[in-house]
Amino acid sequence: MQIVSYNVNGVRAAIKNGLVEWLASHSFDIVCLQEVKATPDQVDLAPFFELGYELVGWAAAEKKGYSGVAIFSKVPAQKVETGCGIGMYDCEGRVIRADFGDLTIVNTYFPSGTSGDARQRVKMQFLVDYQSWIDELRKQRPNLIVLGDYNIAHQEIDLHDPKSNKNTTGFLPEERAWLTQWFGGGFTDAFRFKNPDLTQYSWWSYRAGARANNKGWRIDYQSVSKSMESRIVACHQMNDAVHSDHCPVWLEIE
Repeated sequence: MQIVSYNVNGVRAAIKNGLVEWLASHSFDIVCLQEVKATPDQVDLAPFFELGYELVGWAAAEKKGYSGVAIFSKVPAQKVETGCGIGMYDCEGRVIRADFGDLTIVNTYFPSGTSGDARQRVKMQFLVDYQSWIDELRKQRPNLIVLGDYNIAHQEIDLHDPKSNKNTTGFLPEERAWLTQWFGGGFTDAFRFKNPDLTQYSWWSYRAGARANNKGWRIDYQSVSKSMESRIVACHQMNDAVHSDHCPVWLEIE
């Protein structure tokens, strides 16, 4: 099974930039999008359907043109739930869960703290609340893939200039510590598991030619339950896909 996760930074803009044509050139089974910034009625979904995908679920933010996640799949889902049951996050369209046989995929757009201290506090509270929700879900559905834009670079290898960013949101010690316990508490970073020493990024600033100079951050992850670790075939960033300020993260799993 091939699963791709992609923060498209506005699905309508990504479509204009060739997203559908790019999808047609690959054979992904499941496509998870973050930051769609739209409701389904605002998007022409016919090209996705023509490629054999069904719209499994779409969580839109109440605020127009903001956040939102969606899952398209060629594989039928047995159960789909939108949100994590916490209103302050669900109104921002951050979470979709979909069950495919014994596998559960949770597509998530984690909050960013870049707009100031208030949102950084929301981000840190989200990490606590989300962890609790996932821990409960895992009791019923142990085979989880929690993927999406985490808005955190874990280790120094995961961003181009760790020393100057040590006090920057997205690389703060407390954020990194959360990811360390996350990966130490039942999840495997699929990319780092298969590529322990490889430097690849998944996001670049639009400023100062960051992408052209590969001055990026790896903040998008495919977290796989450790019980499924042996089923990970491959995982990498698809750096050649340029429809957004992020690139897709591709996972093949048995």
